[in-house]
Amino acid sequence: MDKIVVKGGKTLSGEVKICSAKNSVLPIIAASILGNGECIIENAPMLEDVFVISDVLRSISAEVNIDKESNRIAIKSSGISSIEPSCDLVKKLRASFLIMGPMLARFGRVRISLPGGCNIGTRPIDLHLKGFTALGAEIKLGYGYVEARAEKLIGSNIYLDFPSVGATENIIMAATMAEGETIIENAAEEPEIEDLANYLNKMGAKITGAGTGKIKITGVKELNGVTHKPIYDRIEAGTFMVAGAITKSRIKIIGVNEEHLKPVIAKLTEMGVVIEVEKDVLILDGRRELKPVDIKTMPYPGFPTDMQSQMMALLASVNGTSVITETIFENRFMHAPEMKRMGANIKIDGRSAVIEGTDKLTGCQVKATDLRAGAALILCGLAAEGVTEVMEIYHVDRGYVAIEEKLKALGAEIYRV
Repeated sequence: MDKIVVKGGKTLSGEVKICSAKNSVLPIIAASILGNGECIIENAPMLEDVFVISDVLRSISAEVNIDKESNRIAIKSSGISSIEPSCDLVKKLRASFLIMGPMLARFGRVRISLPGGCNIGTRPIDLHLKGFTALGAEIKLGYGYVEARAEKLIGSNIYLDFPSVGATENIIMAATMAEGETIIENAAEEPEIEDLANYLNKMGAKITGAGTGKIKITGVKELNGVTHKPIYDRIEAGTFMVAGAITKSRIKIIGVNEEHLKPVIAKLTEMGVVIEVEKDVLILDGRRELKPVDIKTMPYPGFPTDMQSQMMALLASVNGTSVITETIFENRFMHAPEMKRMGANIKIDGRSAVIEGTDKLTGCQVKATDLRAGAALILCGLAAEGVTEVMEIYHVDRGYVAIEEKLKALGAEIYRV
């Protein structure tokens, strides 16, 4: 099994290019089920999660062609002949559940295994099912499967108890071909949802309000194939911003949307990092003495939970006391014991972590417990004395394209074994 080895203490310099957002591409691939013609996704990140959801579509007889050299994915859904994707594939990736909405909209029936993914806390599917039920679907649960069927989906007013990203995306896709108008209130506002809506609108959907708490979908009879380039990955960009700060370096990051990164920019600036953004290029200078800060994860436009572990890595190396409060997932501090093995001083109290920063992190063997935790441990390794070995790196490969190669190009001493 692969591991990443990091020798800390190197200053970074140069530039890094950011990929398209994994969290945009996965629902966009699922939405391609709705298209009558060929759907083409350009500049797609060649990630394990992308390959898995592509295999999920293949398991229901969609045609999916991935060109790794051009980062292009072509999808034809005209040949879909099954309503039940591979159980083994669905269990690998929680985002597989996103095919439920488009399958229900186009074929009126879908049966799917309960989803898998990172073990970072309870992520119930009840809001997805509540939305489908409101649209007129009949839901059956049992034996580890959920089945939905509807003779006809009818537009409805749906209020989400929590602004769930996945539920918002799934309901939007189901409603695109429902009869009449659907309104989703307390919808998630993440940029990736707006990107999905832009993709669907290109296909012929009628969606307004995506990116706000109230989304309106007017159903249409059919959707067509299109070509689309997804938005930049704000979490990958944020991770490299922290890489620059934790190594006290000045780097250039190409492929950012300043609006999407506002909460991360705000916290790093509060710490003393100097950040300049012009168009899609961000210059980060972390060479000043940094200060501790408090962070509370929140639904967008609040501080993203997907950047919590990376910021913990940074705060663990900054003198002073910081507090991180995690409000999204109840089990997302699993990286803290691994960081403590490296000398970090972190105390967990329920959903809060108190971090007493130190400039004496030391390299050792640690384990990636989930995707973002793995990235955070690599960041710790960049700042630590000696050699850090990050095991179970397959988690990181789910969300970062060749992270070690990109860091190596910036001057890090890092390699994959």
